[in-house]
Amino acid sequence: MQRNLDDLMGALAPMFSRIEPRLQAAKYVRAVMSELPRRNGWTIAEWIGDRRPDATQRLLNRARWDTAGAMSTVRRFAVARLDAAARPGSLTVGVLDESGQEKKGTATAGVKRQHMGCAGGIDNGINTVYLAYVRAGAGHALIGARQWIPAEQISDPVTAITTALPLDLSFATKGELAIGLLREAYADGVRLDFVTGDEVYGACTKLRTYLENHGQAYVLRIRATFTLTLGGGACLTCEQAVAKHLRPQRRWMIRSAGHGSKGERTYAWAWIATASPAHFLLVRKHRTTGELAFHYCFVPAGQPATLARLVSAAGLRWPVEESFQAGKDLFGLDESQVRLYEALLRHLVLVMAGLAVCAVAAAAARHGTDTHAGRPWPDPIDGRRGQAPVQRRHRTSTDAGTHRPLVDLATPPSSPRPLVPSPSPPGHCI
Repeated sequence: MQRNLDDLMGALAPMFSRIEPRLQAAKYVRAVMSELPRRNGWTIAEWIGDRRPDATQRLLNRARWDTAGAMSTVRRFAVARLDAAARPGSLTVGVLDESGQEKKGTATAGVKRQHMGCAGGIDNGINTVYLAYVRAGAGHALIGARQWIPAEQISDPVTAITTALPLDLSFATKGELAIGLLREAYADGVRLDFVTGDEVYGACTKLRTYLENHGQAYVLRIRATFTLTLGGGACLTCEQAVAKHLRPQRRWMIRSAGHGSKGERTYAWAWIATASPAHFLLVRKHRTTGELAFHYCFVPAGQPATLARLVSAAGLRWPVEESFQAGKDLFGLDESQVRLYEALLRHLVLVMAGLAVCAVAAAAARHGTDTHAGRPWPDPIDGRRGQAPVQRRHRTSTDAGTHRPLVDLATPPSSPRPLVPSPSPPGHCI
């Protein structure tokens, strides 16, 4: 853990023009990795040994350092170390998702009453789009972040000045922010087998077009009302396609989406070919409730397109939620006490640095023991006390509570072909 932290802080050193903010940033990262119950300006200052939080506030608000360069450094560090701990050929997935932070008042950049997942509904706060890097069998880390700013704040000169919005900032949807995050990741040499995301990103035509133009495979969640063009030119919604073509039980295959907090996550899966040879509809059905979830998939020519591979990619979307939970509960991801646009991003970068250090340490522990390491809980740097990684044995089909054999998604013997609807006369889209 200490060696990983030293390596990362050494790589971050060129991002600072003066030694004082560089040392303060190192202290800040150590503080968010400590066992502080809350991580705000006063508690961090007290942990560091400062009498007041002035130095911490100066680091975030006024000190001169390259925030974008620091984000790139954290990204390259996390990806390289997770790749080194992974087995050759394991899937690499980029997960797009957003997370919020509740805020009071109206003086914070991006704050407004909006849907906040952390609040369970509409509340006052800010939202940030994240890109997570997930390496199957190794671990995951947040490697990019961009805050969503409402259009009315960008167009209001008073608000733009008081929250220090960049002069060249223009309004962007969450899908468009995701494009920016992926562009930065590609520029840093990050290579992904798949990009995944929920309905917010599956509904973004610009994002899907960007990915397809770059030959990037994706498995994106879509709504039941999403319209598909099937063979023969028939246009059906996802629900209609399932009702028409997936009534027979033999169309569904029981597949594991990976190991979750409650054990093996097995669902019934099916996939339907579309008019495009590179696009598929992947459908997940809950084995008890029958609830359906839909994924729009793109696999470029020359890349393997199998049900097992798409299911594996879809199942690797959930670790971003663990990153959010650990980041908020243990690293203070949502406890920034700043209001300016750049300061909010700097807090996220430093917290993501702490998360990356713990993620690669957990990945190395998993690689060394060939067992599932525990969540990347912070191992305190101040030497007071830590928590050893949890050793878990591999689960079997009996452990998972099912008599059906679980499919080895790494080496599928014969992945079924997608259901190809029978050609029908061209019709109007429904």
